[in-house]
Amino acid sequence: MNALIRAAVPGDAESLVSLAIAVAGEKEGWLIADARWRTVGEERRYIRTLQRHPDATLLVADVEGELVGRLSLMRDPHPASSHVADLGVMVAAGHRRSGIGTALMEAAEAWAARAGVTKLELHVFPHNRPAITLYEKLGYEREGLRRQHYARSDGGFSDVLLMAKQL
Repeated sequence: MNALIRAAVPGDAESLVSLAIAVAGEKEGWLIADARWRTVGEERRYIRTLQRHPDATLLVADVEGELVGRLSLMRDPHPASSHVADLGVMVAAGHRRSGIGTALMEAAEAWAARAGVTKLELHVFPHNRPAITLYEKLGYEREGLRRQHYARSDGGFSDVLLMAKQL
C-alpha cells in the first residue's frame, strides 16, 4: 500500500484524534489510554508546538487523504542522553501489515539521522506480538522489561518491553 509519510500539520488534528480514539478503543489494549485522547484543539496546539521544536516531530501516514498512522519522536532532553530519541507509533487496524508501520519507522530513522540521533527507543506491551515482530525485523532489540510501568484506567498496571535500535 502506498502511503505518503509527512510531517503533521495543524489541519490533521481531527483525523489524528479519531485515529487515536479508534486504536485506544481496540479490545487488544494496544495503547495505555482508555479511548480518551487530547481534544482536537489540544492536538492542534501539540502539532504547532512540535513544528517549532527542533528536537521532536510528529509524522503521519496519509493514504489517499486518509490519515492511517502516526509516529511521534522526541529527543531525550538530558545532555548525557541527547543522542537518544523516544518514539511512539500507531497504525489504524485496517492498514496494519501493509507496510505503513515500516514506512513510518524508516521515516523516523531518516529524521534521526538529520537530527544527529544515534539511538531510537520505544515501549511496547509484551502481548503485542505483531508490533514486536515488526520492530525486531527492523533491527530493534529488547533492552529490558519495565514491570508495572504504566497505570491503567482500571486501577491496575501494565508491564512494558523496552526496545531500541542503534543507528
